[in-house]
Amino acid sequence: MGPGRNRGWLLRLVIAFSFAQGAVSMARPAVSYRALALGADERAIGVIAGVYALLPLFAAVPLGRRTDHGRCAPLLPVGVVLIAGGCALSGTADSLGAMAAWSGVMGLGHLCFVIGAQSIVARQSAPHEQDRNFGHFTIGASLGQLVGPIVAGFLIGGSDRAGSSAQALLVAGAVAAVSFTSLWRIEHRRPAESRTAQGDRVPVHRILRARGVPAGILISLSVLSATDILTAYLPVVGEHRGIAPSVIGLLLSLRAAATIACRLVMTPMLRLLGRAALLTATCLVAGVLCAGLALPVPVWALAAMLLVLGFCLGVGQPLSMTTVVQAAPDEARSTALALRLTGNRLGQVAAPAAAGLVAGVAGVAAPFVMLGALLVLSSGVALRSPRKAPADRAGHVRPRVPVRRKSDI
Repeated sequence: MGPGRNRGWLLRLVIAFSFAQGAVSMARPAVSYRALALGADERAIGVIAGVYALLPLFAAVPLGRRTDHGRCAPLLPVGVVLIAGGCALSGTADSLGAMAAWSGVMGLGHLCFVIGAQSIVARQSAPHEQDRNFGHFTIGASLGQLVGPIVAGFLIGGSDRAGSSAQALLVAGAVAAVSFTSLWRIEHRRPAESRTAQGDRVPVHRILRARGVPAGILISLSVLSATDILTAYLPVVGEHRGIAPSVIGLLLSLRAAATIACRLVMTPMLRLLGRAALLTATCLVAGVLCAGLALPVPVWALAAMLLVLGFCLGVGQPLSMTTVVQAAPDEARSTALALRLTGNRLGQVAAPAAAGLVAGVAGVAAPFVMLGALLVLSSGVALRSPRKAPADRAGHVRPRVPVRRKSDI
């Protein structure tokens, strides 16, 4: 079946991704609360959050190359097993080292699922459907990010934070397992390609010199780092400001709800502003708001800031995917997307570690100022992203064939 036909597979994939992402979104704040209960300080929270992305940092490109010319669907159940196991075993861990290790397993599972899922979307979407289908696909992530923190905040409470956070992690493992119910008939069969048809690999330095590729990588890294630090450090800020875990869960879910709303109206916003202008404006506003989270504002103001911030952050991931695809050489799109994924994971390792260092020196709210500066920088480089697909010598827009792999959410 060719690209663009029968999108039932996309609905099933979105449902599966919602449960997988929901489990991770439950587990990330629960890990922070359990680590705090076990005696972790701000630096330790940063290290644990960074380990979540450490294994994926080294596994991203090898896994991507493995799926480049093979099937993608087998990665989905592998990812679910690793997510469920990492969540459950984090709940039984009784030391910070063990929690960090199982967080790494959880991160590796998320990587496997995302590489497999986004590869399927890329292969089975016609070129003109890529913005729409990736926008719909990332709604699955936003749904999980919406529900997960609410459930985690509901389960974590009372004086026994260690016990209640462990319970939340076990429930997160069970939620991840529900993804199996939608993992059927998602990937269409396709004929195998010969080595000649696959072509030679383009050098990495040539890909990185293509206008728009560095911008797409930096935008994706910035947005994902901001989302990760929000998830990991808002509970810490809540502890210092006396905000209950249930309220923190609602605030994180409010951010996710705004992201869903953004992706539902992505197409009209693109028609109105264009990709480059939309990325620039949303990164700039997100940077200012992210830095503003460091201010000791009341809860209602924090909610309003997170609402607008979530809407702005919803633009970056799906549009940075298309930016990298359209900017990279035709014969190296998959490698370019692997580099984007590696950039994402590098940000997920470096940003929490830097956040932990900054928080230990300047206070728990300081990481938000650091992320705000990174997002403002991204708004500047977004202006250099390609505005339209390249044209041939006759002036016709050259169509793009479906790409084979996408990176993380």
